[in-house]
Amino acid sequence: MIEVYIDGASAGDPGYSGAGIFIKHNGEVERFSIPLGLKDNHEAEFYACIHALEICIEKDFQVVSFRSDSQAVVAAVEKEFVRNPKYKILLDQILELSSKLPLFFIKWVPSKENKTADELARKAIRLNQGVDPSE
Repeated sequence: MIEVYIDGASAGDPGYSGAGIFIKHNGEVERFSIPLGLKDNHEAEFYACIHALEICIEKDFQVVSFRSDSQAVVAAVEKEFVRNPKYKILLDQILELSSKLPLFFIKWVPSKENKTADELARKAIRLNQGVDPSE
């Protein structure tokens, strides 16, 4: 099983944001820091999940277990529902992408278990220089 740790972070609300993705598979690790432009923190969390799913699909992973310290994202994916219409389109993307994986799990973990993804997300914030803020 492939373990995927995700985190989103924003420097402001909204502010420059980033997604951190840490993947453990077959004894190897991969790290991704993805600048997201101007987003609020919840958007950054949803986008981290979207980007991680895209990576997993591209790599043809079959069984993935996502770990996130975002209760909002985990609850939305588990319930397939989000109250705020701003995040509905993002949840719809997550549900569509996750359906392309034979087995997809997501679970909430405390922040202390998600430190590497958090560090990668904070690094991604700093990578926003030169990114179009309207993205």
